[in-house]
Amino acid sequence: MSQKNKIRVLALGLIRDGDRLFLSQGYDSIKKETFYRVMGGGVDFGEYSRDALHREFKEEIEAELTNIEYLGCIENIFMFDGEEGHELIQLYKCDFADRKFYQIEELAFWEKERKKTALWASIDRFKSGELKIVPENFLEYCDEEDNSNGD
Repeated sequence: MSQKNKIRVLALGLIRDGDRLFLSQGYDSIKKETFYRVMGGGVDFGEYSRDALHREFKEEIEAELTNIEYLGCIENIFMFDGEEGHELIQLYKCDFADRKFYQIEELAFWEKERKKTALWASIDRFKSGELKIVPENFLEYCDEEDNSNGD
């Protein structure tokens, strides 16, 4: 089934460690642009988004999640590799159950026959415009985190 003219539902996990975010790196070959976004993936029909979040992290990087908290829904209409996309993102704040993931600088994984990279990056690099995060309004959720973070 073609993804054209379809709204994709995603479950993504915002994992933060101090001023760092755990992100997946992507590349748009048409715009010749590297971008980053929090990890997760598509919600299957009949699957709750929270369950999809667990499944995606397990499939992609063999990670278990803990302290999962729903943050909200982001609607995103975008161009990627020359094609328009439309997605509804169910965004969750969460932590890695295994502390080893906080020690990793970067991690290679496979997604739909494409080798990808996950890594930690400083929030300030996105706020300054040095690096691009998608969707762009995502940083608002990091600012909310700044205001509510007790540690």
